[in-house]
Amino acid sequence: MAQFDLIDDNREETGPAGTVDVLIPLGLDQAYSYAVPAGLVLKPGDVVQVPLGPRETVGVVWDVGRGRGGNLKKVTGKYDMPPLDPALRKLVDWVAWYTLAPKGSVLALALRRQPDDTPERPKLGVRLAGAPPGRMTPARARAIAAAEGGLLIAKSALAEAASVSAAVIDSLVDAGTFIVEPLPREAIAALPDPDHAVPELSDWQGEVAQALVASVQAKAFGVSLLEGVTGSGKTEVYFEAVAEAIRLGRQSLILMPEIALTAQFIDRFEARFGVRPGLWHSAVTGRKRERLQAAIASGEAKVVAGARSALFLPYSDLGLIVVDEEHESAYKQEDGVSYHARDMAVVRGRIENAPVVLASATPSLETRVNAERGRYAHLKLPERFGGRELPQLGLVDLRRDKPERGRWLSGALIKAVEANLEAKEQSLLFLNRRGYAPLTLCRDCGHRFQCPNCSAWLVDHRFRRALVCHHCGHVERRPHECPACHKPESLVACGPGVERLAEEVATLFPQARSIVLSSDFPGGTERLKTELMAVAEGAFDIVIGTQLVAKGHNFPGMTLVGVIDADLGLTSGDPRAAERTFQALRQVTGRAGRGEKPGRALLQTHDPEHPVLKALISGDPERFYAAEEASREAAGLPPFGRLAALIVSANNQAEAESHARALARCAEAGDGIMVLGPAEAPLAVLRGRHRMRLIVKTGREINLQDYLRAWLKRAPRPKGSVRVAVDVDPQSFL
Repeated sequence: MAQFDLIDDNREETGPAGTVDVLIPLGLDQAYSYAVPAGLVLKPGDVVQVPLGPRETVGVVWDVGRGRGGNLKKVTGKYDMPPLDPALRKLVDWVAWYTLAPKGSVLALALRRQPDDTPERPKLGVRLAGAPPGRMTPARARAIAAAEGGLLIAKSALAEAASVSAAVIDSLVDAGTFIVEPLPREAIAALPDPDHAVPELSDWQGEVAQALVASVQAKAFGVSLLEGVTGSGKTEVYFEAVAEAIRLGRQSLILMPEIALTAQFIDRFEARFGVRPGLWHSAVTGRKRERLQAAIASGEAKVVAGARSALFLPYSDLGLIVVDEEHESAYKQEDGVSYHARDMAVVRGRIENAPVVLASATPSLETRVNAERGRYAHLKLPERFGGRELPQLGLVDLRRDKPERGRWLSGALIKAVEANLEAKEQSLLFLNRRGYAPLTLCRDCGHRFQCPNCSAWLVDHRFRRALVCHHCGHVERRPHECPACHKPESLVACGPGVERLAEEVATLFPQARSIVLSSDFPGGTERLKTELMAVAEGAFDIVIGTQLVAKGHNFPGMTLVGVIDADLGLTSGDPRAAERTFQALRQVTGRAGRGEKPGRALLQTHDPEHPVLKALISGDPERFYAAEEASREAAGLPPFGRLAALIVSANNQAEAESHARALARCAEAGDGIMVLGPAEAPLAVLRGRHRMRLIVKTGREINLQDYLRAWLKRAPRPKGSVRVAVDVDPQSFL
């Protein structure tokens, strides 16, 4: 890190007619020089309009020159919006250096949208104000009763509360019973109250919370790993650090891996602080996004909870960063700028001189090693809150307890679910496969349905009546006959997905209320939030879910977790396969027994002697981490070595292979450096592009970025359709 020169914060403004270097938010790795017209004073960070080719574009002043400008094109305007502050410019420079991404592409993550001057259209609500209509119906009566008190209510909310359609509300407006008025504009950044509902913490929680509060009070950079078993109350503990930042008038950022996790989190935040945090993710759009950005830049928004892109927001006084579920692979951005939000959160904490908290029940190996070697503080919560016991874990050996032909639940798991139904307790059946079946083939000719754009099988989705590619999104109707041999009714689904499991559950337990939770169901975030709340309230007896249900949810009535295929993922060639499987299984089994009743989990496996499963059943995570650390260190893999991937893609295989081989010829091996490949990527075709992969493996002491830059400088430039993507610290090996 020290080898990289960050921006000098003390650079001067331009004089009356100087020059500036402007960085443009496109895939460009350099700033362009422009002359400054007389009378315009610019400084680093100012957002300006400049000519680029035949058009005008937005850019940011990155440096100030001292020349007269010569024949340079001139800056054509300066936007009336806050400049990018030095800390955010440092982050852009650092991310670009570390990831080898074009600096302009990184700037695009941080540059605010130009404010829209058009007036914001108000949202309308209805209020009970007039006499009842001449013709009364049961639906109208319910709507009027729900509106008693004269409060202004959104039309959709009133219709839902009264169990009527929007047309009923409209008819009452036409009759004069309801009047329409603008709703108050939603507060974008209400001030949280740090003393609204101070929790009673256990001794363990209080000790850890005090350490985090002290780190906030110190106003200095440092990283703490907050490791606690599932149900230990990690969120309540780091909320005390957030509360201290609010008392000091500073801002907090809480990063979350997925939007689906935010529903319960928002409820817990509101219960603790009296208001909701500012929410930042892809579903926040338009004016709300602009208003939140402005509130963050001004310091009005004190707490922001969001996805990885929230890391690039313009905080005015960032006093705390929390990365919840820090082990999650969703923090890695794969497309465009390839960065890991957890690691860049640590970088931003260092730039802002703010403490960083990494929270997880199953920390990544990288974070654990940093804690063991003293780089990070290690704070532990070894017990569940309230003295609750961790679930009892057991293995079901599928070699002995085989499910019936065409089914996937063993006899032991079926009996366990039946017992739970009799006790009126909830069960979770976990299978990390979306859809109905991962493969569809013809039993007559053997034809397999493959994506036309990717080297991947199409997944059968019965609920959608479609075959879907989970890589590029290609969708086609499931035919009634084989397209190769035209034999009718010859198609057969191979293997289970959650939809197929739901079919089996409906057959075995016809009286049970069951639900399937999967991220690819229609309805998006709102539907998912509603369904997760319904599960938490006990509306369903059996929940069938993918990894979506394994993360951070609290289902008080859940006492049984059944893992349908505990071996899934263990046979992958990914060096992180064992770690990811251990994390997923420990997280999902941790959903059991979080309420008043004890929980248990059954894991179906064909390999009960596998080290990951034995470590899991032992209840001793240290056993797994010690073995995994020893294995990685012996192989020189992260965190004991470094990896980078170069992915060469092209419209045809010959182009991709030719350029990949030319790249390999330019590579220079050395002490502590190994270049592997080129080889066809496991996912050889993605979105119609053929892919080759090279892997660079080095020791920790090697400057990997300098090596990669020198290598790419020697290599021939990509021609035609060829593209070269660099992924430093890859998380996926597809």
